[in-house]
Amino acid sequence: MDDYRSRCMKLAGITALAGNALLAAVKILFAHFSGSLAVMGDGIDSSTDVLIALLTLVVSSIISRPGDKEHPWGHARAETTATLLLSFIIFFAGAQLVLQSLQKIIRGTEESIDSFLSISAAVISIAGKGLLALSQFYYGKRANSDIVKANALNMRNDMVMSAGILVGLTLSRLFSCPLLDPVVALLVGLWIIKNAVQLFSDMNMELMDGNTDSSLYTKLFDAVASVPGVSNPHGARIRKIASRWDMDLHIEASPSISLYEAHELSEHVEDAIRRAIDDVYTVTIHLEPEGSDSHQRPEEYGLSPEQDA
Repeated sequence: MDDYRSRCMKLAGITALAGNALLAAVKILFAHFSGSLAVMGDGIDSSTDVLIALLTLVVSSIISRPGDKEHPWGHARAETTATLLLSFIIFFAGAQLVLQSLQKIIRGTEESIDSFLSISAAVISIAGKGLLALSQFYYGKRANSDIVKANALNMRNDMVMSAGILVGLTLSRLFSCPLLDPVVALLVGLWIIKNAVQLFSDMNMELMDGNTDSSLYTKLFDAVASVPGVSNPHGARIRKIASRWDMDLHIEASPSISLYEAHELSEHVEDAIRRAIDDVYTVTIHLEPEGSDSHQRPEEYGLSPEQDA
C-alpha cells in the first residue's frame, strides 16, 4: 500500500513539476514582452509551484521508508509536515496578491492591462492550471495523499487567480475603469488566504493528534459491540498519521477466561475494527477484567460511547 501511494505521489509530483515549469516560462516570457506586472506575478506564482512539486517528490521518497529506531511509527508524518509548509506557501502567494492589489487601489493607478499577450497568458494559465488541478485531484484521491490534494487545491486557486486577472482586465476595458482590476485581484487573494488558513488548521489538528471526525468513534464502538464476550469499551483514542488511523482502546472481558482466550478476543475486536474502518494503521487494545473498578477512575484521555453520543 505504501509503495502504491509513493508511486502515485511521484507521478503527481512529476506532472506538477513539468506542467508548472512550462507555464511559468510562458507567463514570464509573455510578461516580459507585454510589460504586464500582473502576468509577471502570476508567472512567479507558478515558479513557486515548481518548488511545491519538488517538495512532493522528496516527500514521496521519505514516506516509503520503513520504520526505524528513531521513527518506530514510520515516516508518514513527513507528508503532514510538508503539507503544513505548503499552507504557508499558499498563504504567502495570497497575501502578496492582496498587498499588491491594495497598493494599486490606494495609489489609484490608471494602468490598464489589456494587451493581447497579457490576455493570452491569462487564458493559457487558466487552461493549464485546470488540467494540472484535475491530475492532482486524481492522483491525490488514488494515493489518499494530503499533500497532493493540497497541491490540487493550490492549482485550483491558481486557476481562479488567473481567471480573476482575466476578469479584471476585461471589466476594466469594458467600463474604462482600471481600478476594477486590483479590486478583483484583492478578492481572489483573500479567497486564497482563506484556503491556506483552512489547510493549516487541518494539518495542525493532525500534528496535535486531534480528530474532528466523530463518526469514527461511532464505528469503533459499534465494531466492539459486534464481538461477543467483550463489553464496556472506553478510553478510546483515534489519531491520524498521514492517511491512516492509529487507535487505542480499553475493553472488558470475563476474568475467568484464559490469557490465550483473552488474546483471541482482542484479535477478534481488532479484526472487527479493521472491517468497519478503512486505512487503520495500528489498534492497541488494553483488556481489563469485567467489573473492574479501574475504569471508574476519571479518564484523563479517551472517549466512551456515552461521551461520543
